[in-house]
Amino acid sequence: MHAKCQECGLTFEREPGFYLGAIYFNYGLTALLITILYPVSTLVGGWDRQFALGICVTIAVLFPLAYFRHARSLWLGFDHFVDPRVQDKS
Repeated sequence: MHAKCQECGLTFEREPGFYLGAIYFNYGLTALLITILYPVSTLVGGWDRQFALGICVTIAVLFPLAYFRHARSLWLGFDHFVDPRVQDKS
């Protein structure tokens, strides 16, 4: 990941541990996905509970790895929306 925006020069990482908040986005979406997928697949889809559990565990392990960069981008956008910092271009 670049340290600064190539267009405006905005520093992406404001302080050490800045992207810790991205974990909340990643965890929240993963938990929401599993919370919806398991009951729907067992009650509506008619899947065996053990099979559905296996699929959900697999998704719970692989999805956060695949979603990692998107979670960082969401966190950066959220932080910029809540606390915008304008840097002088001079």
